[in-house]
Amino acid sequence: MADRQADRQEAGYLRVAQAIRDRIADGTWLPGHKLPNRPSLAGEFGVGENTVRQALEIVLAEGLLESFRGRGRGTYVRAPRERHILPRTLTPTAAPGRLGLAPAGSPTSVEAESTAKIPAPAPIAARLGITAGDLCVRTDYEVLAARRCVLTATSWEPYALTAGTPVVLPEGGPLAGRGVAMRMAQIGITVARVTEVPRPVQLDRETTQLLGASPGGQAVLIERTHYDTGGRPVETADILVPTERWDITYDIPLYQVPRT
Repeated sequence: MADRQADRQEAGYLRVAQAIRDRIADGTWLPGHKLPNRPSLAGEFGVGENTVRQALEIVLAEGLLESFRGRGRGTYVRAPRERHILPRTLTPTAAPGRLGLAPAGSPTSVEAESTAKIPAPAPIAARLGITAGDLCVRTDYEVLAARRCVLTATSWEPYALTAGTPVVLPEGGPLAGRGVAMRMAQIGITVARVTEVPRPVQLDRETTQLLGASPGGQAVLIERTHYDTGGRPVETADILVPTERWDITYDIPLYQVPRT
């Protein structure tokens, strides 16, 4: 009896998953269509809400649907993703401002929030050359395209470095959003170099939903650190770039070799 019930339950969510695929394939549900909620789908297909949840998880994993939280919360038919170029350049004027990013191919905007006096986690403290728990200014960034988040970054600066100055908050004051080098120059610190360490990572469930990425999607985590002329780290950031959306392109100018 228990085995037959389990078989019926399995057949139920597979049947619902196939019905969803069919509606997407035949154009009944076009890209951007918001699916009915679980109770509505459960009533329509004559199954329980848990069966609908299992069916949706399958089709989400296949990349045919995407799920969002917050404003616009719900499950939608996923449109084919355009890939865009994310230029990384050593030329300061080519990628100004906040992240040193200049996304190409799609109009974007940036939302950011700075918070002072946040204790530094041990890995961040090691990158900044300070003690774990020392106070920092943390800034969280979301890059938006069509009002949806497409990449994120988290920046950390030692609070002792900028405390009491007009540039203590990267997203406040007279140089809000102008970037690390320009803000540090305002208080007499010259940023001389930047290092970046790209690492492949797998998106967790929360970040996948925030970015509207495919479940189990991959990303590049860029660990970026700014140093002053004395080699002191003045800022470090984790920039998370979903690989299904962006092609990271490095533009590296070469020194001109004089002819002999």
